[in-house]
Amino acid sequence: MAALFRGSRNLLLGGTKHVDLAFVSSRSMASKTPIGFVGLGNMGSPMAKNLLRNGYPVIVSDVFPESCKELQDMGAQVVDSPADVAEKADRILTMLPSSPNVIEVYTGPNGILKKVKKGTLLIDSSTIDPAVSREMAVAAEKMGAVFMDAPVSGGVGAASLAKLTFMVGGAEEEYTAAQELLTCMGANVVYCGGVGTGQAAKICNNMLLAIGMIGTAETMNLGIRLGLDPKLLAKILNMSSGRCWSSDTYNPAPGVMEGVPSANNYQGGFGTTLMAKDLGLAQNTATNTKTPIPLGSLAHQIFRVMCARGYANKDFSSVFQFLREEEGQ
Repeated sequence: MAALFRGSRNLLLGGTKHVDLAFVSSRSMASKTPIGFVGLGNMGSPMAKNLLRNGYPVIVSDVFPESCKELQDMGAQVVDSPADVAEKADRILTMLPSSPNVIEVYTGPNGILKKVKKGTLLIDSSTIDPAVSREMAVAAEKMGAVFMDAPVSGGVGAASLAKLTFMVGGAEEEYTAAQELLTCMGANVVYCGGVGTGQAAKICNNMLLAIGMIGTAETMNLGIRLGLDPKLLAKILNMSSGRCWSSDTYNPAPGVMEGVPSANNYQGGFGTTLMAKDLGLAQNTATNTKTPIPLGSLAHQIFRVMCARGYANKDFSSVFQFLREEEGQ
């Protein structure tokens, strides 16, 4: 029965994508089976809200109960543990900070796999070690469930606007069922291959993002010290061969762009701690595969030092501020 529900696609899905919850009819709500969601942090909360907006009944759980209140006010059912979620839903998404959190939520004493139903589809959107994703897939298979990794790119803003990019790894025959849910939360859903390949794609992307941000911060800092106006320099970079996402969309120099963390003392966005974690994953996988990543390794060390110097909770673009402070020492 679970497979049947997963394989079917509700005809109202496209038409209800951006309507408010108040406009979703009770018939539409009843026609969709409940979705479980564990992990309601900065990313998980807006993702779960978009499932609600698409008419899915959502059952949520988080280690911090206060994180559930806003979802509860929107109509989500709150339960005490991931195991309780698994008891009530045959499609479950998780969005957690790190590999140990994923292991605990799936295999711990109150974990999903304690009460998971046969045929349940498990989609993990955390960014973790690909090897851990494969371990969870094996554990899920033993219980008759299907595990897929689907990490995201796009950040909190994209999560709120349902414009995330999902990189999906898992059994290809389950991809359509996963895609049905992920398109409610993202603009791009890309199948990457077997379990763990979604994580591999995400790790590679974030390593390049970190290297590019450091390069952009160094460039902006050097140009400013040479007497260039930062807005003018950014304009020139963005019409030249040095243009990149960090320069034209997420510029790290204060005063260049509005609506980015550098315009708000580097609050919000993607934390330096999380970038350091992702670079640690890249370093581990590079070591395991004997792959040279000299710039990735250096970026990892820079962000680790930043964490130790008080930048842990600031957006990773605060590397610009870190470099400015370093030059004064």
